[in-house]
Amino acid sequence: MQNVTVNYKKREVTGKAVKRLRLDGQVPAVIHDHGKASQVVQVEYQEMAKTYRTAGRHHPVSLEGDGHHYTAIIKHATFDPKKNNISHVVFNAVKADEKVETTVPVRPKYDEGNEQSPAERAGLIVLHNTESVEVEALPKNLPDVLEFDAEQLVAVGDHATVAQLVVPNGVTVKTDPSVTLATVFEPSALQAANDAAGGDAEEAAPAEETAEGAAEAADATKDKAASN
Repeated sequence: MQNVTVNYKKREVTGKAVKRLRLDGQVPAVIHDHGKASQVVQVEYQEMAKTYRTAGRHHPVSLEGDGHHYTAIIKHATFDPKKNNISHVVFNAVKADEKVETTVPVRPKYDEGNEQSPAERAGLIVLHNTESVEVEALPKNLPDVLEFDAEQLVAVGDHATVAQLVVPNGVTVKTDPSVTLATVFEPSALQAANDAAGGDAEEAAPAEETAEGAAEAADATKDKAASN
């Protein structure tokens, strides 16, 4: 993947006042930098949305602004529960020679010419249980995605686990290797399970936008401790 650059500006407002920033097309953000005082910044929304789609939480980005440069990863992104827009971002600055832990997406790999596993081609259902795993690597070695062999999913009960991911050199998967990535079910069995779960399911109420306040309060505590 090519280098991803994000331009930021120093942010003068915090707390509830950031609502005005969002209305003006800006995303409030925080940059953590190895125990130094955290930087509160803002990024133009369209640029931030494109960056998140491209880099996710696994590809390093170049942060440029106010005469400073950081290489960072997106540690956390908060989304508006109604509009699904990015409402706040936490960046972690990284060093080229220090390993970092982050989340990388996983996906099935099919034989050439196939877009489904043998189980799916036979009319069975493959439920994908896990969308991402935690990894540790130097920034330059962070993979964009990890794959598992979907051709092993043939019959009901077959499953793939984290241990079966194809992991490049220099990358350590921190997620338990026994965690299931995908499982094969009979369509009728899966439908029965969904029907049974539907009777007790309740729609979760959207959470209040407290992520920014909590993150910045944690920053303040961390910075105060570092200075003592």
